[in-house]
Amino acid sequence: MSEPPANPSLAAQPGHLYVVATPIGNLADLTERARAILGGVDLVACEDTRTTGALLTRLGLRRDLVAYHEHNELAMAETLATQIAAGKSVAVVSDAGTPALSDPGFRLVRACRRRGLPVIPVPGPSALTAVLSAAGLPTNGFLYVGFLPPKSAARIAFYEKHRDFPYTLALYESCHRIDKAVAEIVATLGPTRVICVAKEVTKVHETFWVGPAGDVQARLAQASLKGEFVLLIAPGDFQL
Repeated sequence: MSEPPANPSLAAQPGHLYVVATPIGNLADLTERARAILGGVDLVACEDTRTTGALLTRLGLRRDLVAYHEHNELAMAETLATQIAAGKSVAVVSDAGTPALSDPGFRLVRACRRRGLPVIPVPGPSALTAVLSAAGLPTNGFLYVGFLPPKSAARIAFYEKHRDFPYTLALYESCHRIDKAVAEIVATLGPTRVICVAKEVTKVHETFWVGPAGDVQARLAQASLKGEFVLLIAPGDFQL
């Protein structure tokens, strides 16, 4: 008879969904528990089987993978929930960071909750919380809005609507629009509004630009804009 694991929380249980956070850049950020769960579940649901397959290979793990992304999420959520109800253990992961935060995961969690199935968070890396913790902007409250609409008019309308919002605004932005987003903030909220633009957090080229929006805009004009970005906007009365 095999001995029980030293830490029972590291053992994946039948009929459970595990929401597993994976590194956003630095592989060393993967927790011991996340590695154990990924190595113990029956199935890993992931955005891109190539990306997650490469991660598991680097960890020395081999697991069955199934694609679970924005284009098939609605149907796959029910399929996976049915498998969990039948006794399978499933881990859901995104390409990087914490699932369900501007990444697939919400619908599967909801499907499991509707059926009364156990959903277990396995917390870890998140670009949102990483940047909030290191930016120096107020964190007593914040509004996370994910990605803003692609059209400039809609983004400007958002900035105008939240001009006097009393807490920090937090959003993700693509490398293709980060310069436009900052320019719109300067034009809408003014060049003295304190912001943070963070690029490639936990990766080799991690960079934080923090200060008045006009100054950040000037510094971005001289920088490479490749990579993943998090944008924070401080309340209007905040000063560094």
